[in-house]
Amino acid sequence: MRVMITIQHPGHVHFFRHPIAELEARGHEVHVFARESDVAVRLLEAYDIDHEVLAGESDSLVSLAAVQATYELRLLRRARRIEPDVITAIGGVAAAHVASVTSAKSLVFYDTEHATLITKLGYPFADVICTPACYRDEIGAKQVTYPGYHELAYLHPDRFEPDPTVLEEVGLDSDASFTVVRLSSWDASHDVGHGGFDDPRTVVDRLEDAGLQVLLTAEGEPPAELASYQFETSPDRMHDLLAYADVVLSEGATTAAEAAVLGTPAVYVNPLSLGYTTELDAEYGLLFEYSGEARHARGLEQAVSIAEEPDETWARRRERLLADRIDVTELVVRQIETLARAHTPDRATPAANPDHP
Repeated sequence: MRVMITIQHPGHVHFFRHPIAELEARGHEVHVFARESDVAVRLLEAYDIDHEVLAGESDSLVSLAAVQATYELRLLRRARRIEPDVITAIGGVAAAHVASVTSAKSLVFYDTEHATLITKLGYPFADVICTPACYRDEIGAKQVTYPGYHELAYLHPDRFEPDPTVLEEVGLDSDASFTVVRLSSWDASHDVGHGGFDDPRTVVDRLEDAGLQVLLTAEGEPPAELASYQFETSPDRMHDLLAYADVVLSEGATTAAEAAVLGTPAVYVNPLSLGYTTELDAEYGLLFEYSGEARHARGLEQAVSIAEEPDETWARRRERLLADRIDVTELVVRQIETLARAHTPDRATPAANPDHP
């Protein structure tokens, strides 16, 4: 079986990291292509994933269109040479477009209901679309739902164990009380018209008053007066840090969900609610979602409350979540192999290996 995987965001690297290793271990041929975006290429290199960068970064919606067109054209050329059985991606606009004009099948994974530009451009061309069961939109016959979250493709305990040496790496004592604050850049296509914390300085001061050391991570440049709160560590160590934090305060849904599935209470402050953030809040109490007009003040006070009143139930809540949800890597591999078998049954899957499910 030949598989092409397209990467356009750091989170995509995390999501596909273990499926790539699993597919290669089963004897499949995997080709990874990337568009330079934030730290995606650095992560591919950190995980030693062989890849080719096909296009650069974009700095506006206008340049995004040009970069995307270049990326798709180059991806099409590679597909005609490789002749893949399956092209897969998160979001999957390029994957679905290229597969539709070649003999390949496209497999799209997605969990973001409000990213309507991506869904309008990609979904009509996709062969199979996999979404978490909590995804709010009904796509039709091509939709496959599953009991899990993207973050459980790389943070399920069968795939990830946090390394405490990250604390020393960022200058923290092993018994330090600290919070990770994630500020978004608010320039993604689905973020247009929205904004982050009005005064990040006030956020930091309030958290420090609650006895927390503040570690700041931001898309783009943070306010100059907060530059000293940024920490330096390799991008593949971020999840270690989230696992040991006392609380995570995030404008980004992915960071909040990552903390939640690791058992770290997360406060998500953003006007855009998602199926998975709502479920992690309502069903498991591991994430606190604030999307209304007073979201900044209420979210900040929730984070402070968590810090000032330690709760021993986080681990039990995570155990319940893991009992209900699957290792998503297994689903990704199974879906790729199933689609490839249907595409070319004579060569899609090598002989069964008893060591693999």
